[in-house]
Amino acid sequence: MSKKIFLLFIFSFSITLGFSQKNGKKYNIRTIAFYNLENLFDTINDVTKEDEKSPIMELKFNRSKVYWDKINKLGSTLAQIGEEKAKTSPAIIGVSEIENLNVLEDLVKSKHLVKNDYGIIHYDSPDKRGIDVAFLYQKKYFKPIHHEAFNPNIYRDNFKVYTRDQLLVSGYLDDELIHVIVNHWPSRRGGEAASRPSREKAAYQNLKIIKQVRTQDPNAKILIMGDFNDDPINSSFKNVLKTKSRKKNVNEGDLYNPYEDMFRRGFNTLKYRDKINLFDMIFFTSPLLDKGEKDFSTYKMYKAMIFNKRFLTTKKGKYKGYPFRSFSNGNYTGGYSDHYPVYIYLIKEKQ
Repeated sequence: MSKKIFLLFIFSFSITLGFSQKNGKKYNIRTIAFYNLENLFDTINDVTKEDEKSPIMELKFNRSKVYWDKINKLGSTLAQIGEEKAKTSPAIIGVSEIENLNVLEDLVKSKHLVKNDYGIIHYDSPDKRGIDVAFLYQKKYFKPIHHEAFNPNIYRDNFKVYTRDQLLVSGYLDDELIHVIVNHWPSRRGGEAASRPSREKAAYQNLKIIKQVRTQDPNAKILIMGDFNDDPINSSFKNVLKTKSRKKNVNEGDLYNPYEDMFRRGFNTLKYRDKINLFDMIFFTSPLLDKGEKDFSTYKMYKAMIFNKRFLTTKKGKYKGYPFRSFSNGNYTGGYSDHYPVYIYLIKEKQ
């Protein structure tokens, strides 16, 4: 992608919310984010997991220093997502590639996030290395009423794949009921085609969760976020979830994915062997979509974004232009993550 096109994208998605006080009306602006934290493991060996294979445990020196530097960098990044418009860090953050509750507690207590008083919802998943997903929320904006972990029960060659759970959290964003599903689908290890059925099964598990939510809340506002290890045009999205990329094609009951159009235009959240991918996304059910009515009496999505700031990008060398990762070739690079965060703005007219 040319620099000119990239700058045009940044400009188009950085326009001030011009109607934030239009016609005397004021709006709540809430940021919803997702971030793959790239192997946020502590330095303590857990004999019940294969955490000794994590990059930080493979370091020979300065593990503690590396750990706290990574915590500080991730906290700083999360604090900045959406801050320009919402004037605060995200109201809700889904995260993946975290080891346990302890690392999450250290993260939310970091100097960049502690003032915003984040709550944590986390379950230990059956992943062999101990990699989990989790849900963080600012207590003053979000009040959870239910949460539950679902394992997709994936089998390959008659053996169970011990992959990450899918985390459902329901609660009130201000005074409005929403539901969030946090995902980290099986990797592409062994090749995209060979591993595709595992991610399709993970997508079917999402459909089951959505159906369960809708039995209690038929017009549910559901946000599905995560590192899906698939691009938005892959079969898990287009054939299983049947996501739509154009607002005009979204009907009641459909899922709208704003990241499909971004991917087709050449944007990414990671790179691998010089190929771009957009594995990290937030998509949602039709009641959260504004189809041009400009009716913001309830929360609707205003913008979907990729938080690809320059400080999160490698500036030189073989991996110039890649996300500035934390670990490479058995060493700590001083970076952040091998993925960019993604986020959306939800807005609602103040009563």
